[in-house]
Order: sequence, then structure tokens, then C-alpha cells
Amino acid sequence: MRRSIAVFALSFAAGTAFANPTFNFTFVTGTSAQAQQGFLDAAARWSSLFTDNVTLNMTVGTQTLGAGILASTGSAQTRYTYGAFKTALSADATSANDATAVAHLAPGSSFGMLLNRTANSPNGSGSATPYLDNNGNANNTTIRISNAEAKALGLTPAPQNVGVCAGVCDASIVFSNTFAFDFDPTNGITAGQYDFVGIATHEIGHALGFISGVDVLDINSPPVNGPFDDDQFNFVSGLDMFRYSAASFALGAIDWTASTTAKYFSIDGGVTAGPLFSTGRNFGDGQQASHWKDNLGIGIMDPTAATGELLSISANDIRAFDVIGWNLQAAVVPEPGTLVLFGMALAGLGVTRKRQVVQR
Repeated sequence: MRRSIAVFALSFAAGTAFANPTFNFTFVTGTSAQAQQGFLDAAARWSSLFTDNVTLNMTVGTQTLGAGILASTGSAQTRYTYGAFKTALSADATSANDATAVAHLAPGSSFGMLLNRTANSPNGSGSATPYLDNNGNANNTTIRISNAEAKALGLTPAPQNVGVCAGVCDASIVFSNTFAFDFDPTNGITAGQYDFVGIATHEIGHALGFISGVDVLDINSPPVNGPFDDDQFNFVSGLDMFRYSAASFALGAIDWTASTTAKYFSIDGGVTAGPLFSTGRNFGDGQQASHWKDNLGIGIMDPTAATGELLSISANDIRAFDVIGWNLQAAVVPEPGTLVLFGMALAGLGVTRKRQVVQR
């Protein structure tokens, strides 16, 4: 069965109307009416923020997932040259944050990255010691973004089938059928239950482009797997172009290491340290790199949720989606310099991982 949601809103430029993203959901047989409405409500949250006139096709279902996993997302992704990505990002810039972000991208057709755990590391095969990789190979000249993000940037992604999708789709989202969910966040979240609409919002956020290829490095490094040469790790995401550490900033490069070193979001080439990212399940802090750092209250793209916790989109989330290609309604554009770095931790509640899907 297919249901669509299309939200339209007036911009704050008098007399000008913009179409917001349209989400087309295909619900797998057996998906409850409550779950279907929960996804429509979650999509409405994102759609009300953006002015991109794109249609996003997502398949949603429920099944038994691994222990502690509330939901998982598989997003269709397409590779572009760094030059093509940068050109699209520049042409799509509509906010002050966009302008700052584009101005601080690496010039030319390639970018430098701090890297480790590769077979051809100058520090020894598989070494955890970081090194600067800026030799212009595939991993320095390729960007891999979600098809939804590509659409927002005006690119034409390759049609794909992922996960539980019955045909071509932009994302496949599966919820666990073993947890208790509260489907109505308007009156708070019931103790002992998880915020379904909030978690659906989170999963849609991954499909929209909140992903990191560092997760690929993290699961393809010895002794887990590999090692592989650095040019095989051509999985740098749009969001990864704003991933820095103190060490990578000093070298004028993004930080793409799988390690416990603090990685932060920055739109000005690493000068201003914004909210922290998670750093990897195997060699980092125990959470996938495709998330904010856990237990700091940074935003909806935090990696865990607790029972009774109401989840909401933050200014940090909005800024991240803004600079990777989504155009914001004028009323929700965060002011430069207002990053929320820390917030309330999850206090005394059972924390469960939201998502444990590796990037493919």
C-alpha cells in the first residue's frame, strides 16, 4: 500500500510559495496503522523545514532485528566526483551557513584526509597511526551521497533497490517488532516506551544524508576485516566533508580515521569546532560514525534513545542538513555561531541503540 505526504508552506518572502519535499511511503504488509501514521508525522517534520521540490520514495516495514536495535535504515547511494559535488553544493547554496561551508571546501578536484588502518599506510599495514592522504587517488576525488541528498542538490542519482524495497527506492527503513512504542509525542512519551515518531524522524534523517563513510573503514580494518588500500575507501560522504579533528585541522584536511580521537562538525574548514560526532563501533567510542556523539543532547541524530525520552530536531541537526544540500525555510535557518555544543545527557534511563546498519 502506498501513502504520500506533501507539505506546502509559504516562505517568509512575501508572495512567494515553495514546494516542500514529498515523501512517498510504501508500507510492507503488516505495518500497523499507528506505524504508518507515525512515519507520515515524522516526514512532515522534515518536509516543513525544507523548500527542496523533490520526491523521495521510501519503503517501511517491521521485523525482528538484532538485540538492542530499535530500527535500521538502508539508503540508496550514488558516487560523484568531488568536483561535481562541490559544483552542485555551490549552485544550491541559499544560506549564510551554505556560503561559509562552500567557501571552506578544499579547492581543486581533490581533498586531503587524515586516514589510518589501511594496507598501504606509511606507518605499516593496518596501522592505527593516522597519516595525511592527499595523493589525488579515488578516495580523495570521490564523494558518495544518499540519493535523497543528491536529489536535493539537483543531481540525478542512479535508481536503486535497497533493503526491503519491492522496487526502486531512496531508502529502506525497518523497525523492530519487539519493543514498546509510544506513537503520540504530543503529550510526552510514556515511561517504558520509545518515541516512535522521533525514531522514525532519526531514520529518515539518515536517508536524507546524515551518513559517514568512516563506518566502512571501521568495519574493514584488521582484526575485524581487511586491511585494504586507501584508494579503496572511496566512501566519503557529503557530511564527512565537515568532519574534523584538531590534528586534521592542523593539516588542512578532514578527519576520516577510525579511532577514539574527538571528531567535530565544522563548516569553516575546522576553525570553529562544533558538536562532536560519534567515532565508530569497533575502533571508536562504540557508536557508528554516522551520528552525533552520544549522551550530549546534540540532536535527533544522536545514536541512542531511552524509554520515556521525547526526541526532537535541534539547531545542530538543521545546520548539518542545510550545509549538505537541503534548503531551509527562512524561519528555521540557524544563525551563524549558535551551535549547541552540549546538552542534557540521558539521565538514568535504559539506553538502547537506535541503529546499527553499516554503510554499503
